[in-house]
Amino acid sequence: MRPFTYQRPDGAEAAVAAVRDRPGAVYLGGGTNLVDLMRLGVAAPEALVDVSRLDGVGIQETSGGGLLIGGAVRNGDLAAHPLVRRRQPMLAEAVLSGASGQIRNMATVAGNLLQRTRCSYFQDVTKPCNKREPGTGCPARDGDHRNLAILGHTEECVATHPSDLAVALTALTAVVHVEGPGGPRELPMPGLHRLPGHAPDRDTRLEPGELITAVEVPALPFAARSRYRKVRDRASFSFAVLSAAVALDIETGAEGDAEGDTVRDCRVAFGAVAHAPWRAWEAERVLRGAPATMETFTEAARAELEQARPLPRNAFKVPLARNLLVRMLADLAGTATPETR
Repeated sequence: MRPFTYQRPDGAEAAVAAVRDRPGAVYLGGGTNLVDLMRLGVAAPEALVDVSRLDGVGIQETSGGGLLIGGAVRNGDLAAHPLVRRRQPMLAEAVLSGASGQIRNMATVAGNLLQRTRCSYFQDVTKPCNKREPGTGCPARDGDHRNLAILGHTEECVATHPSDLAVALTALTAVVHVEGPGGPRELPMPGLHRLPGHAPDRDTRLEPGELITAVEVPALPFAARSRYRKVRDRASFSFAVLSAAVALDIETGAEGDAEGDTVRDCRVAFGAVAHAPWRAWEAERVLRGAPATMETFTEAARAELEQARPLPRNAFKVPLARNLLVRMLADLAGTATPETR
């Protein structure tokens, strides 16, 4: 590991100035991803600016009934917060599906959103990788891409974003509050993370030196009926092969007959299918105003995944995503049968 300096500023503005004034400086949150990358030789910052104790927000209710979550809030604290568990259970489930309890108690909300891909070629400095070294190539396309992208990828990169929390926040249309050299600004989710395009080394739309200070989750009453489900290769902690965050608002039929139920509103996002958390706009379009039936749920999944472009070794993700979404919708609508569970 290359030598580096370390400092712990006492406020967000001081932290931004420290990174702005020191080329090669980066922010350090919980360190659960950055330190790993430094050990692997993928990252070699000249200075670490510790922002893990800057939180002046915590988790608080906004005047509009939403939640404002500080960037330095620990993931474990977020998952355990009673307002989060009651109003946006998908957020708590997403956090609890990732990592171990020890890691969740170190990792921060902002750091979770900014973690880098787990593509094996990115983490192996002996291999070429456009995300790590632009212009060197993407051997994953013809190599080990089982867990990589089926949506939105390019010839330059097929990596996926690894955060579970980011998928739930994308479904909830959260807003990221940022402090930077140019002052404060806000970035919506989706919109914080980007697809690879011709610059796969850039994961987000943050400008150099910008620091995530908080994440605002708007009020969404029907998010109380929401779930996050993650498919992974082992029962203990592991990154997703595929995941989904779904919230569903059902209008009950006039006579309380389940067959007359209609989807009033919904939120759907997939994880581990693209370079960014994937908001399923097409599936949502099909669902809104349609009967809450298995036929509608199946058509919504089909419409969304029609745009998938799987590679030879990850084509299984398409039916997996379809079945996962249909099952989650049926569970939330109360129409699941033993065959769909």
